[in-house]
Amino acid sequence: MLAKDLLSEIIPAIKTSDTGIDALNMMELFKVSHLPIVNNKEFLGLISDKDIYDLNLADESIGNHGLSLIRPFVYSHQHFFEIIDIVTNMKLTLVPVLNAKNNEYIGVITLTELVHSFANFTSVDQHGGIIVLELNQNDYFLSQITQIVEGNDAKILSLYITSPAESTKLELTIKLNVSDLAGIIQTFNRYNYNIKETFSHDDIEDTLFKNRYESFLNYLNI
Repeated sequence: MLAKDLLSEIIPAIKTSDTGIDALNMMELFKVSHLPIVNNKEFLGLISDKDIYDLNLADESIGNHGLSLIRPFVYSHQHFFEIIDIVTNMKLTLVPVLNAKNNEYIGVITLTELVHSFANFTSVDQHGGIIVLELNQNDYFLSQITQIVEGNDAKILSLYITSPAESTKLELTIKLNVSDLAGIIQTFNRYNYNIKETFSHDDIEDTLFKNRYESFLNYLNI
């Protein structure tokens, strides 16, 4: 999944001739806290609502003010994970996208779009169970984990690894295409895997998992 596939069709860029009030109105309309400033396809930087509130005369053109703009962006060919990294580290509500050939501005990707894409990427809305394994780094063998799952007539829909703070262990979250996890759990136990948590599609825990995701979307006003 590349940046060019995630472009918003509705978020506009603003120009240096626009006022701070104009920018705030657009931010309110599109539920974002940042907007790109673009003149003739040249990306000048991101302006935030905080930048505008700090202006003495927000009803004047933005170009009349000496702004210290941040200039984060991704190129159209960059991968989904790289986009998430920039948005997360810089706490952005959107990130501009440039054409690598000539550095021209071509659009933005919103945090909302990234959340939707992450849901599709991790199969959040797919029926099935979830198993969370806790293991040492040198005990992680994807081939063996896949063999255990497929040996029980199941498929891995998505899989991701986290490293909890102040821990030397990994947590491996596996989303499966089946709700009956009994046989898979039994096999993992036979191979001495530490199963930290399990969630079946019909369990209240799984309902809670999906409800939390939906609440996050509502928080973003999707």
